[in-house]
Amino acid sequence: QVRLVESGGGLVQAGGSLTLTCADSGPTAFQYALAWFRQAPGKEREFAASISGSGRTTYYAPSVEGRFIIVRGNAANTAYLHMNVLQPDDTAVYYCAATARAQIDSEGTYDYWGQGTQVTVSS
Repeated sequence: QVRLVESGGGLVQAGGSLTLTCADSGPTAFQYALAWFRQAPGKEREFAASISGSGRTTYYAPSVEGRFIIVRGNAANTAYLHMNVLQPDDTAVYYCAATARAQIDSEGTYDYWGQGTQVTVSS
């Protein structure tokens, strides 16, 4: 069982940085692949970044590649999203998700989801 909790969202000016945290409060010791998705106002939820259970493989959406970095924490099923050079288009609710499946770059793959944390980028 996985219980994901996101934190670190807030208001930041364009060009600034913010780091989001995803932490598993559940009892499982299994190393799930972890991902960040985001949903902007009036738009569908979209994939942002993911990292394999081993931490050896990462995937990024073209919209964030080069600006965002996803890393695993030392604790099991913990991940961080370091967001740099933030732009107003990055404004969204950011969700953490986990999967035990092999494919980790597709929304349909993920079985566990956090409640989300709001990121607002002002211009």
